Amino acid sequence: MSAHDNQAHSAGGESHGSVKSYLTGFVLAALLTIIPFWAVMSGALPSAFATGMVILVTGVLQLLVHLVFFLHLDRSSAARWNVNAGLFTLVVIGIIVAGTLWVMWNMNYHMM
Repeated sequence: MSAHDNQAHSAGGESHGSVKSYLTGFVLAALLTIIPFWAVMSGALPSAFATGMVILVTGVLQLLVHLVFFLHLDRSSAARWNVNAGLFTLVVIGIIVAGTLWVMWNMNYHMM
């Protein structure tokens, strides 16, 4: 690939990460995987609720790490459209899950 091809490729507005940002993301993702694994395997937390909260918080943080460091979703205008599409997808999935749970609860209530 020539230097001209590299310039044409990067002129499209895509945000490409550096080795440093990928390594930072990798280290953070690895830590956010090790922490809940340790919490479950060691049994160091006093209750299942505390363990579940650790898993939930580290899962959300891991999602954010992946979005920022690997998918390059930042405050640029191109990334904003991707964020909007992702949020719309989450809303639709939320509606589907909530609707399914509501229907199943009503079926269980009225059949018993």
